[in-house]
Amino acid sequence: MSAMIEAVTGTPRRRRPRSGLVLAAALLATMGAVGTAGAASAQPGTGGPAAVAAGPTRQARVALPAPSGPHQVGTVSLHLVDTSRPDPWVATQPDRELMVSIRYPARDADRYPLAPQLTAGEAAAFPGQYLNADDVPLDRVDWSATLTHAHQGAPVDRRGGPLPVVLYSPGAGDPRSLNSTLADDLASRGFVVVTIDHTYEAPAVEFPGHRVVTSVLRDQAGQVGNDPAKITALLKKVVGVRVADTRFVLDQLDALAAGRNPDADHQQLPQGLAGALDPDRIGMFGQSGGGFTAIQAMHDDPRIKVAADLDGLLGYVGDDNDSANPSTAATDGVDRPVLLLGSQGDDIRTDPSWGALWDHSTGWHRDLTLSGSTETTMTDKESMLPQIVRQLNLPPDTVTKALGTIAPTRAVAEQRAYLASFFDRWLRGTDDHLLDGPSAAYPDVEFAG
Repeated sequence: MSAMIEAVTGTPRRRRPRSGLVLAAALLATMGAVGTAGAASAQPGTGGPAAVAAGPTRQARVALPAPSGPHQVGTVSLHLVDTSRPDPWVATQPDRELMVSIRYPARDADRYPLAPQLTAGEAAAFPGQYLNADDVPLDRVDWSATLTHAHQGAPVDRRGGPLPVVLYSPGAGDPRSLNSTLADDLASRGFVVVTIDHTYEAPAVEFPGHRVVTSVLRDQAGQVGNDPAKITALLKKVVGVRVADTRFVLDQLDALAAGRNPDADHQQLPQGLAGALDPDRIGMFGQSGGGFTAIQAMHDDPRIKVAADLDGLLGYVGDDNDSANPSTAATDGVDRPVLLLGSQGDDIRTDPSWGALWDHSTGWHRDLTLSGSTETTMTDKESMLPQIVRQLNLPPDTVTKALGTIAPTRAVAEQRAYLASFFDRWLRGTDDHLLDGPSAAYPDVEFAG
């Protein structure tokens, strides 16, 4: 749950082995700052910041699990510019720029190409920028080869009327694309899913014109060191920036719901997307720091009606057990539905910030634990890492150290089922009663509250 804290400070976790986005203090000392304060024009292989060092010729290639819903999936990426806000991470940038991807139920999608998980520029930069390698030689994976199950630019299937919307915020240091499995699945079930890259925190973000900017997170962590006050200040900044990003994206979705194109570059929208969103049915979920973002954004913005937190701490601290510096979402609680999904050992009894949210919330709330899992289980790495380990003949315990002991196929199926059940219940008004109590069909899911 506190991998966001580890990612930016190197503070170790007490309960579980290393998991999630770990940036150890030793890594800071030996590798130094990333030093990517400015934007870079980075065509793959040009020698700019996004160039990949030469490595072994054999590279692993991985596939993502197909979505389980009845709809085909379409996607479009949009470049959004917040001219009212200078970039909080890079002082020389006068405007805050974001890239988002929109997934949606599609029709006639087979005529359109599948979207890659990472763009060419992002894939080229990934090995040198990603903070948590999980003992994998990142340059031995062909990151550009992984495809999602979303078809670029396919027409929207609007036969069901206005579509409910779900936003996604990734874990700290993760790209928006590292939960394509859950995003594609929700879209296949009839939701519009908007995934957000938090620029200069994500490993690399590619903007139109092949302009790639990379993360300043390692540099920021190096300046913080192990000073508790500085750690808290940095974490407050991380979450504050993310919530502001989310609220800006909500503004752009309001425009899209009204039939206007919010894209700063006036990119052509897929047929049927403008006017397809229902602005009164918006939810959000996130993993780790993204889970924190989802709950805090709902606390701060009434447009978000429901939120799901996948193992995200709700306090500005370096340890799950520390009750100091809780968020306002935890101390105030929320009055709308909340789903907490913790990895092994994380629940309302062990995490003071989750307990505070539970005690102070007046809306419907449920706390589930995925037995045998880690925080990293709740990303695409649950299906990707085992494939990489097999193809590169890495030690088998590479998987269990990063992902725990849960079977990957079960972990994916259980996350999909409970997340869809939650959003179906509160954004669509259809209840399969999966959240009422334990199910023999999903034996790894434990009800903590």
